[in-house]
Amino acid sequence: MLSFKFTLLKSVSFPFFKYPTKTLISISPKLMASSWTCSSCTFINPNSLKPTCQICSNPKPTSQFSSSSKPTSNLEKWSCKACTFSNPYNLSSCEICGTRNSPFSSNLNLDDEELELGSKGVGNVFLPLLQKCSNSSTNNKRKIGDDSVDIADLGASRAFKSSNKKADDFVTVDDDTFDLGGSRHIKSAGKALVGSDETQAKEDSRTLKILSYNVWFAEDIELRIRMRAIGDIIQLHSPDVICLQEVTPDIYAIFQRTNWWKSYKCSLSLDKAMTRAYFCMQLSKLPVKSFGCKQFSYSAMGRELCIAEVSTQGDTPLVVATSHLESPCPGPPKWDQMYSKERVKQANEAVDFLKKNPNAIFCGDMNWDDKLDGEFPLPDGWIDAWTELKPKEIGWTYDTKANPMLSANRKLQKRLDRFLISLRDFKAESIDMVGTKRIPEVTYMKAKKGKPDLELPVLPSDHFGLLLTMSAR
Repeated sequence: MLSFKFTLLKSVSFPFFKYPTKTLISISPKLMASSWTCSSCTFINPNSLKPTCQICSNPKPTSQFSSSSKPTSNLEKWSCKACTFSNPYNLSSCEICGTRNSPFSSNLNLDDEELELGSKGVGNVFLPLLQKCSNSSTNNKRKIGDDSVDIADLGASRAFKSSNKKADDFVTVDDDTFDLGGSRHIKSAGKALVGSDETQAKEDSRTLKILSYNVWFAEDIELRIRMRAIGDIIQLHSPDVICLQEVTPDIYAIFQRTNWWKSYKCSLSLDKAMTRAYFCMQLSKLPVKSFGCKQFSYSAMGRELCIAEVSTQGDTPLVVATSHLESPCPGPPKWDQMYSKERVKQANEAVDFLKKNPNAIFCGDMNWDDKLDGEFPLPDGWIDAWTELKPKEIGWTYDTKANPMLSANRKLQKRLDRFLISLRDFKAESIDMVGTKRIPEVTYMKAKKGKPDLELPVLPSDHFGLLLTMSAR
């Protein structure tokens, strides 16, 4: 008789750092053979004979793909194109071989009503899967040498400059032709992206709006309904530039099918989005001179700086950058540093790269903790938009008290999301939080160990978004 021994391993969870809650991508054999991601600290380990994480000694996972979701009927399954295994519809990758389900399959091919009335509970898979945000193409990499480098050789456009002269720094530029929903195409002409008339700068307005939003990659909590709510926020405020964090391939595919998407140019093509577990993404209604990406000198979590150079009224240049800085997660040597050193270094690299621009905005999920990280590093002439415009308001964008969806979590109130700005030709008029209201008549069940499940309301995200409004001087 065979006997089995089971050992229960207790994993540590950290409120700042979050994992995608389902299988998100299919990993290439080369990547699977070269590295594996620790489910505790997220360090990307080389595939050596050592069975434990080099950082926290957590055991190497025995399987990258698992599911705890309940069986579904035959009508709720999709067949893997590689191995033909019938998978539950709530999984985006095959349980057997890891091949990703097409974003155009039936589980995403929904009309607006289906998006609103999506199944309650899109799955219970909790897969700590991380992948470094990398671009496979080397043709678009530009070395930054002693002189400034044009990100996309845009003629009249000024060049981005970097104060960091390391030879291994590079900027990646997407010169692809994007199909935004089928209604129109953004074509590469002289490496400058030119859109239709409806996406040109507003010629009758001197007001610009920039939205930054961590959309939360928790795909098991009413994903379609939450993304529809975020889309409603976008349609309500009609921001000129949108900076999103924690976008997954499924979230990308859902957004791409909406009507509001057709008014924007996107920094990532669908093909590139499908190769990443989660990522930052930028969209612009304004004419785009370039979309770029700069890798940080170090990130255990694959974080990077995403950059958009756009033209405003009168061809005034504006650079908008976003990032998702290193998440607090205990690490050696004292297991109390929470990646603060890395986060501070990333913040410095970002502002150093952007500070030569006359009009620059750096926004996103900074994961910033003033008690842990100190004051945010701001060069002369830069301001924190929230503290400047709303000095009497605390500005917590992650708040387990104000966000009832998080009320079952331990208390945590932080101003994680920020707008850092330096504007010569513009003036910041206002900054507001968005996504602070619950979605009517939508709830989810929160599992509590040793206690009955809790029914909690659903908000668009675990973060509140920030909307900056500014005007030309």
